[in-house]
Formats: sequence, structure tokens, C-alpha cells
Amino acid sequence: MIDAYEDPGTPDTRGGWRYLWWLVLRQPGRSAAGALLGSTWMVLLAAQPYMLARAVDDGLVPGRLGVLAGWTAVMFVVGSVNAWLSILRHRTMTRVRMDANFRTVKVVVGHVVRLGAALPRRAGAGEVVTIGVGDVKTLAQALTVVGPGVGSIVVYAVVAGLLLTVSAPLAAVVLLGVPVIALLTGPLTLRLQGAESEYRERQGVLAARIGDLAGGLRVLNGLGGKGLFADAFRRDSQRLRAQGYRVGAVASWVQAFGVGLPTLFLAVVTWLAARLAAQGEMTVGELVSVYGYVAVLIGPVAFFVQMAYDLNRGVVAARRVVRLLRLEPEPDIGTLPPPDGPAELHDPASGVRVVPGRLTALAAARPAEAAAVVDRLGRYGPTDVTWGGVRLDAVPLDAVRGRVLVADNEADLFAGPLREVVAAERPAGDTALGRALYAAAAEDVVRGLPDGPDALVAGQGRSLSGGQRQRLRLVRALLADPEVLLAVEPASALDAHTEATVAGRLREARKDRTTVVTSTSPLVLDRADTVVFLVDGKVAASGPHRRLLAREPGYRALVARDLENSEDTQDRPVEATDAGEAVR
Repeated sequence: MIDAYEDPGTPDTRGGWRYLWWLVLRQPGRSAAGALLGSTWMVLLAAQPYMLARAVDDGLVPGRLGVLAGWTAVMFVVGSVNAWLSILRHRTMTRVRMDANFRTVKVVVGHVVRLGAALPRRAGAGEVVTIGVGDVKTLAQALTVVGPGVGSIVVYAVVAGLLLTVSAPLAAVVLLGVPVIALLTGPLTLRLQGAESEYRERQGVLAARIGDLAGGLRVLNGLGGKGLFADAFRRDSQRLRAQGYRVGAVASWVQAFGVGLPTLFLAVVTWLAARLAAQGEMTVGELVSVYGYVAVLIGPVAFFVQMAYDLNRGVVAARRVVRLLRLEPEPDIGTLPPPDGPAELHDPASGVRVVPGRLTALAAARPAEAAAVVDRLGRYGPTDVTWGGVRLDAVPLDAVRGRVLVADNEADLFAGPLREVVAAERPAGDTALGRALYAAAAEDVVRGLPDGPDALVAGQGRSLSGGQRQRLRLVRALLADPEVLLAVEPASALDAHTEATVAGRLREARKDRTTVVTSTSPLVLDRADTVVFLVDGKVAASGPHRRLLAREPGYRALVARDLENSEDTQDRPVEATDAGEAVR
């Protein structure tokens, strides 16, 4: 199977069928082995009726016990070898499916990483989740056709040839039987493909709604909108359920034909063989062998129907994967070298200037305006920002990402040991981790975990409080130690005491480094070297916090509420959310 660090290759994104074929070609040896083992296994199954016919006609009917014992021994040996081949076939096909699964996961994850900030604008979160949870497994299952699928075709031809030596009419019935079954099931499989595609689309939309609902549940509760969104989700889920019933109805007919038609096929062939035996046109042994041949064929014929079912579902899944892989990241046409050292960042759209080596705070009545400035400074989207006099988008994106880091207060936290969750390029040593935890005032988070920094953290930090998650995100940003750190509301979920602690320690930890934070908290603004006051996305004033308080009425009105709240928290109890945190 593909190694975790191996290059998965360049996928063929010209269509669903081509992507499935690419998955086969990426493991040619294993695919060929699966086809060979599957074919040999099924041919040996078909050989058993022939040997049984010889045992009956040459040994049992004439009363030659030695010949009967000989054929019985041969059947036992062949059956034992075939059981061993069946184990090898199953193991090989499991590896084929797992390789396709892991290879697709690696291709998708790598492409999502390349898309970066462009992903949310190009594809919904629900679609990506649906691909990762369902489509990858479905398309991997379709590769079963490589082994038993090829084997079914081979054994079908072998049995038809064996029947031709017994009776030409029976061979003709067998040869024509599968095309008839294909004609009967073909329209159903095509209909299933359309229904399955629509179902997957609706499933992706609903998965996105679930993520949005779960992420904004507290806000919805506060606004009284939980019931409204719950009703919308209920309607969407009912529509998805109805579409699932339609898919299930078609699938049930396909599977019913997969069981019923081969059985009917067996009955017809057996009836014809019995009539020929009654008329003396074949021996008893040949009648037994015909019954055995057709019994063996039930598996391949049923698999032809199942194969069509799996392939149609696999193509639907592969098309969704291909559609994601066709998305292109934002064009990176930068060719100019970045500044040799720390340099000023200037955003002409807002007028913000970030002086290197200083702590700059952006304060705006609408947080989205400050976040938009950060996005431009970090080159997340179209930007006219200059970096040391050079346009930021004229510098290769890798060079920008290597020196400028945007730390979003809602950035994802992956599951795993805390030490790895907050890691930058590699897990940090105890000394570096301790410094970052101290700077983010997150030592209590580690102390509260049973295994300290090696304790497991749930995906998205669900096992932690909102303030703890926010501090761990700040720890991760500090461990990355970028030349320029752009932090969006890094302490908004903390109580006043912890917020003041984080502000002071962040300033010390980033001393002589360029740091930008967005905040309207006076506890944070008072620690900044420069505060930039934004009105309607433009710089209205800049300077030290206390000077802006004295000279800018708009700024004073913006932060005075926070000042009053900070003073009030000293006189009244707070509602605790967890140890060391509270809601003002």
C-alpha cells in the first residue's frame, strides 16, 4: 500500500472513469495479482464439477472404487489449494482497495492544502466532508472489479467452453444469458447513478449545515434563532431522507435482480439439462457436471450485477473527487524577492502602516473591517499591500507564508496529543513549549489535563472550553515564531484578568518582532506600541492608546464600554465558564 510519505502521483482528472483507471494503474503489480488470483480461484471452482462428473461416470457407475477414490483425492487437493488461493485473493484485493482509499485521501488532502485560503470560496465544507467520509470508501470498493470482476469474465468463458463439449444448446443458453441480464439491469443502474449523484449533492449541503449549526450554536441561542435553524435543518434532512428512499428503491431492485435472475438462470439451464439427460443425450455424470457448472456460474453472474452497481456508485464518487481536484488555487505569479529583513507593511486600501519590530493594534467598531485589513496584509485574497516597497502579490506565495503568519481565533484544531496539536513544523521541545504556554497564559490548560502536554485533545478542541482553545491557538502561533504575526482577536474569549496577562506576555514574547493584533479591549490596546483606529475600513487616527482616548471621541466611545465593563468586573461576580475564564 502507499506509504504515508510516498508521492501519490498525479491523478487523472479528465473524468470519473479515468480516475478509477488511474487508481488501478498506480498499483499494476497488485492489480494483476488480484486478477490472476481471482481468475485462478474461480476456474478451479468450475473444475470441481468436471472432476465430479469423471468420478461418477468413470468410477461410481462402473463400480471402479479405485478410480472413484482417485478422483475424490484430486478434488480434495484442488479444493484445499483453492481455499489457500481464496485467502491470497482476499488479502490482495483488500490491499488494492486500501491503496485506492489512502491514495485518494492523500491526493485530496494535498490538493486542499494547495488550495489554501481559496478552498472556502470554491467548495463548501460539507462537500469536502462528504468526499472524505463517504466517496473515498465508495470508489475504493468499486476497484473490487479488478479481482473477482476479471475472474468472473474468465470463468464465464471457461464454463461456456466446457458446456460446449457437453451440449451446444446449453452452451448457447449460458453465453446468451448474461447479455440478457445486462439488458434488464442496465437501465436500472443508469437510473441509480443519477439518483446517487443527487443524493450525494444533498448530503454535502446537509453536512455543511450541520457544521454551521454546531459551530454557531451558542450564538444562535443568544439571538433566539436556534429554533429557526432547527426547522430549516429538519426540512433539509427530510428532503435528504426522501432522496435516500429513492436511491434505496432503485438499489433494492438492482440487488433483487442480482439474486433473482441468476437463480432463474440456474433453473432454466438445469431444466434443459434434465430434459437432455431424460432423452439419453447426456450421461448422469454430465448432468451432475452441468448442474455444478451452473451453480458455479451463479456467483459470477450475480457479481456482474453487483459489479455494475458498485461501478456506477464508484463513478459518482470519483466524479465528485475529480470535481474537487479540478479546483485551482489562486494564481501565484510572484517573481520578485522578498525584503532582506524586517520591512514595513502598507495597506493602501485602509491606510494602515505596520512598522517592523513593534506591536500594532487595529481597533474597529466592526471587527470584520479589521479582519479584512489582516487578510490583505497576510495575502489572503486580492491585495494591494506593499512589503518594503514591493507589492506583496509580486512576491512568491511560499516566501510570504514562510515569514508572515495570520493567526485566526477560529482556526481549526486537529485531534491528537496537545504537543502535536500546537506544533508548527514539528513537535516542540519542552523548553520552547513551556515558553509559548507561559506567553499565552495557558499553563493551567496543560496542568488540567491528565497527561500534561501528551494528553489527547479532541478534534476542534471539543474537550476544551472556548478560552482554552483560543489560548492553544495562540500557543501554536507563538511556536511558529514568524517574522510577522497577524493575530485576529487573540484574547476575545478570556476574562479580564487572563486577557491582561496574555497582552503583557505577548508583548514581551514578541519583543523586537512585528506583531499585529485586532481588538477593542483597552487591556490589549494599552499594551500596543501603536493603535490604529479604523472607521469604515479606513485609518481615522493612530497613536498610543492613552493619547487616542484623550483626543479621539470616536475611539473613546468605542473602547469606553470595555473600560466600564473592565471596572465592573472588579466589583461584581462573573459567570465562570471554566477555571481561569469568565464571560464579561
